[in-house]
Amino acid sequence: MSYKLNKPYTDEEYAKFIVEHNHCKGMLIKETENAIFALEENEIMGGNNEPIINPDYEEQKALMERERLNNLNLTAADVERAIYKVKGIDFDDLIALVEQTAQLSQDETIKSIDIKALKIEFRANNFYRGNPYIEQIGTMLGFSSEQLDRFFETKDYLELTK
Repeated sequence: MSYKLNKPYTDEEYAKFIVEHNHCKGMLIKETENAIFALEENEIMGGNNEPIINPDYEEQKALMERERLNNLNLTAADVERAIYKVKGIDFDDLIALVEQTAQLSQDETIKSIDIKALKIEFRANNFYRGNPYIEQIGTMLGFSSEQLDRFFETKDYLELTK
């Protein structure tokens, strides 16, 4: 629910409104010709200069969360150690598995993995959740997207066993 302070208002009323709603509650402040509004995170200003519920809020929130998750990272050692603890293989074994699986698989996602590029990725210092290889290799190893998200978020390899 948004809050509204109608014009005219004093400088003191304005400052108090800003402090209470923006600084303390983190609400977005929007000013119109007739008033100042403090909007909730799911609200936007409508065409009539009145707050409305943002019809795209849930989609925008999901996209922001996906972006946050995609930017999570782990060290190469964290990833290799987790794969070893959960599947008993290291990066060298994984390369061999990808090569073997690509030859036998009808799955275009697996067949399209560039082995040379994958070897380069394995030498990277950090692995970002948003890297497409993470999803492809994770799926090949039997990990769901949700398991991979939780693993990158918690940095706990046990998330890959749940």
